[in-house]
Amino acid sequence: MKIATWNINSVRLRAELVAEFLHEATPDVLCLQETKSPVEKLPLEFFAEQGYAHQVSRGFKGYNGVMILSKRPIVEEIAFDMCGRNDARHIGAKFENGVVIHNFYVPAGGDEADREINEKFGHKLDFLEEMRAYFSANKPEKAILVGDLNIAPLEDDVWSHKQLLKVVSHTPIEVETLAKVQDAGDWVDAVRTTHPEGKLYSWWSYRGKEWEKSNRGRRLDHIWCTPNLTSHIQSVEHFKAYRGKIKPSDHVPVMIDLQ
Repeated sequence: MKIATWNINSVRLRAELVAEFLHEATPDVLCLQETKSPVEKLPLEFFAEQGYAHQVSRGFKGYNGVMILSKRPIVEEIAFDMCGRNDARHIGAKFENGVVIHNFYVPAGGDEADREINEKFGHKLDFLEEMRAYFSANKPEKAILVGDLNIAPLEDDVWSHKQLLKVVSHTPIEVETLAKVQDAGDWVDAVRTTHPEGKLYSWWSYRGKEWEKSNRGRRLDHIWCTPNLTSHIQSVEHFKAYRGKIKPSDHVPVMIDLQ
């Protein structure tokens, strides 16, 4: 079972790019974030024509939105809202083999790492706390959590640990709060299981025109799994070439292969 995650930054704008990835990587399941489209305007038929007829999604015009495309039948859709907001930041699916996939788009958190002056940062921390509480009360049994979690937790997940310590996405309080989410569900960082050391990024800012040369990236996109699935991990791959495509997302796909 190959499962991929990708913050696509507008699925209607980049539907052809998604199709290219589907044909190249052939994932069984693709989880998308920041689809930026109401459900009724998503290119569902187009993706069905690519072989991904099983779909669940939530979304709004112009912001947020999550979607799961699958070759395999989905037997149950899972969806819940965080912080009392109906803002389409989670969608989940259960499959015939019993595996549950959670697809999250965690709030970015704004520019200031201080909830007293930045409501967006407070929302991000509260969102993570609700994730922690949910998985503490609902222990995942045979599950995978993927998505744009908007936090690069490890020193090797950013281009400069020292320079980004006070930058939203790598601050100590975000890293600590994300670790509590991970501990609550006994989640294993599948990416770092296969790549335990070394710089590893999934996002490069649009602001850097020479993004590849400067390589100032961050690992914001994650794949976690329950401990009983770790022995089945064959590989995890980052498709960095997709950052260099015409009109790309600022994120690249990440895919896990579970045998």
